[in-house]
Amino acid sequence: MNRNKGIKQLVESPLNPEDASYDLVLPAGEGWLHEIKRGEVLRILDLEGNQAVDTLFYNADNPEERYSAADTIREQGSVYLTTGSRLLSTEGRPLLTITADTCGRHDTLGGACSAESNTTRYALDKQYMHNCRDTFLRVLANADRGLEKRDLTSNINFFMNVPVTPEGRLTFEDGVSGAGKYVEMRAEMDVLCLISNCPQLNNPCNAYNPTPVRLLIWDASAGAES
Repeated sequence: MNRNKGIKQLVESPLNPEDASYDLVLPAGEGWLHEIKRGEVLRILDLEGNQAVDTLFYNADNPEERYSAADTIREQGSVYLTTGSRLLSTEGRPLLTITADTCGRHDTLGGACSAESNTTRYALDKQYMHNCRDTFLRVLANADRGLEKRDLTSNINFFMNVPVTPEGRLTFEDGVSGAGKYVEMRAEMDVLCLISNCPQLNNPCNAYNPTPVRLLIWDASAGAES
């Protein structure tokens, strides 16, 4: 496997934000759970640059089938996501396909920050800081979807830069995104999208300054034309 394969497949989208059927600015540290119908297109837009967006996907009709980092990485032969990447489920089926990407590199290995990881990586007094795992749990607790703590698996970190060293280790580095960069994906089945817009202040994934992101959805007819 080429660990660095799949970088900077930059493709702009033909879709116009004015035609989106859904448009939301998600503040830093906040969570989001939304159903995306088959054929609809989701865009995650990095408004100010160097923000990390922790994301999980589930089959909306059967959440036991969900995004699988292992299957996705194995199938494409790369640990990074970019245009053309298919996000595979635990059943080996495509949940979504990345159809446009102006950032060009998205992490599949870094995971979501938590109280435990903040304590282990940084300091004991970081335990009570906001973190993505707690945001995920808070969103799920307020949703009537039957999802809970056990349903949090390895997530995607859109826009986050986590290089793999020649020794196979992971490092957190300055982001490769910028203001206005986006990633766009078409749903290949009805999916639930769970997002934590990362509040991390301890490593450079958010340039030490968490910022909002913009979430847009276009209906299936627009997605078919893209």
